[in-house]
Amino acid sequence: MKQVFETKEEIEKAIVFCPIKKDEDKDYQFAEISRLCFSAGLEVEHIFSQSLDAFNRRTIMGSGKLQEIKDFLAQNPCDCLVVDFQLTGSQLRNLSDEIGIKVLDRILLIIDIFALNAKSSEGKIEVKLAQNRYLLTRLSSLQGSAGRFGGKGAGMRGPGETKLELDRRKLEKEIVTLQAEIEKIKNSRKQNKVLREKTGIKSVVLGGYTNAGKSSIFNLLTKENIYADDKLFATLDTTSRRMYLDDGQFCLLTDTVGFISKLPHELVESFSSTLEEVKNADLLLHVVDVSDKFYKKNIEITNEILDDLGATKNRLVILNKSDLLKAPIEIGQNEVLFNIKDKNNAEKLKKIIKNALNK
Repeated sequence: MKQVFETKEEIEKAIVFCPIKKDEDKDYQFAEISRLCFSAGLEVEHIFSQSLDAFNRRTIMGSGKLQEIKDFLAQNPCDCLVVDFQLTGSQLRNLSDEIGIKVLDRILLIIDIFALNAKSSEGKIEVKLAQNRYLLTRLSSLQGSAGRFGGKGAGMRGPGETKLELDRRKLEKEIVTLQAEIEKIKNSRKQNKVLREKTGIKSVVLGGYTNAGKSSIFNLLTKENIYADDKLFATLDTTSRRMYLDDGQFCLLTDTVGFISKLPHELVESFSSTLEEVKNADLLLHVVDVSDKFYKKNIEITNEILDDLGATKNRLVILNKSDLLKAPIEIGQNEVLFNIKDKNNAEKLKKIIKNALNK
């Protein structure tokens, strides 16, 4: 009889460094980077911070803060340092040389989460393109750095995990190939849009800050069962289904990737085909988790991104998870309180969507 042994992947321990611009944004920044680390499978042991006024071009942090981190690591060994900032390749290398552990910046951390959650071929292509673009500008500085700290865990996953071993020419060639694949997907979406317009089918897209409950609302409205989890970017792949309204009418409902503050341009460029859905929608359902104490900040961030993308102004704000509110909140124009636990809300929301589409 064969023995079966179950092996569990060890959770990596991380420390975090946050360069702070404004003290009033400190709590928000700490909460966001902590959730990003959790979504990447990292256990945060401690968060260090320092004003950006003390910026050091070589290691981003001042010598005193660097020594403070070294002293902490001497007593509390960790696997990696996460820096909530976009670092150059030389800064990544300098920091890892100084403290002796793997270093991830904000962009690599988010790309890593995307790599974990990409399931469709389109999602994998987009993640691989983002990884290659990130590595291309840092290749000479990062060459061989994976080998010193191991080639597994956060920052080392996904379809682009071996790219540190490739030379610049091969990376550039692969980027061109991936861009061509993305263009094919874009053209296919454009053709689908033309067909929808000919048949009069309206497009409704779920958008908003990541982990606001978009996928759960999608499942409720379409009676589907796509993956949803209480993590940032748990749903990465675009999913579209028919959503029946009343009187025999229906529209196309699409669930898209969520947004976050300081969304890396590598991801915006690589996921341009996915974000086309947001631009081309007849109606955008901006989903907000009102149980989050920073929900107003999340609305502000999402609106900035949507405006930059050129998304439709026909937007309906869904104030989701209203059942978790501990006190009444002010409801503005084009805003609707919602929670998925009340099944009657699905039909009510469909009527509101129908009216918004027929304006």
